[in-house]
Amino acid sequence: MIVLQNLGFDLIVYAPYRSIEGFVEDMQEFCQARDNEQEKLKELQEAAKSEVDRMMLTDAPLLFPPGQLALAALHRSNEVLGALNFERYLESMLSRQGVHTTTELAQTMSSIELLLAKLKIPTAKDMRHIDRKLKSCWDPSSKDESKKREKKSKHKSKRTAAEMQGEPA
Repeated sequence: MIVLQNLGFDLIVYAPYRSIEGFVEDMQEFCQARDNEQEKLKELQEAAKSEVDRMMLTDAPLLFPPGQLALAALHRSNEVLGALNFERYLESMLSRQGVHTTTELAQTMSSIELLLAKLKIPTAKDMRHIDRKLKSCWDPSSKDESKKREKKSKHKSKRTAAEMQGEPA
């Protein structure tokens, strides 16, 4: 990251939330969805957004385009909800576009799912440790101040211990 900053280079990550909305609208047309099916697709959309929230904690947004991330999120969510025949939808969509094969897309989605499987959410203890490190990075002078406070408290405790020993009982 330091090299990128020194070069004046910025990384831009596009989130797949809008792609999910577009795919869900396409799925509604594909299924010619009635009211109850539209409700299932709305549930699928919300579940996919939750999956994307988890994906954003991995390297996936840096490695894959938003459309593929959205499809992977919809695929994972559909496995749980069973809103539609996802493979049939993919075949239909790919036959219209002809850019990727179903096999290529399945491999990409499995790669994204593998990254999600490796995701470890840090515990509260880990977060406190990370937060302390981050604070010292933001303001290195605060680290010096904390050392001064530690020295003062040690000096104070030595002084009170010496006073306690010097007092007659």
